[in-house]
Amino acid sequence: MKRSIAIAVLGLLPAAPALAADAAAPQKAAVCTSCHGERGAKPIAPTYPVLAGQYANYLEQALHQYKSGARKNPIMAAQAASLADEDIKALAHYFAAQDGPLYTPSVAGHGKQP
Repeated sequence: MKRSIAIAVLGLLPAAPALAADAAAPQKAAVCTSCHGERGAKPIAPTYPVLAGQYANYLEQALHQYKSGARKNPIMAAQAASLADEDIKALAHYFAAQDGPLYTPSVAGHGKQP
């Protein structure tokens, strides 16, 4: 019996990082993932960008520009309109910290960590 419990626990280990990443997701990230995919890594359409692994400052700037109207996209403008500055910052840092298919080299001052 102990062996079957150990096997069951070991079987859950690969899922642990994914569960931890989801637990740390800001509440408003659920809306983002409906189009940009789980943890922002697998968009539902080829024209939607990957968010996972992007630089946090880039994501923050883009969301602020959608909110202000400086960037034009009716879907994103509507999504960003209700975001407070702290929501934008939290979303940007969350998606920047996710693993994704993008190659984003570490650049001094532009790391993935908040």
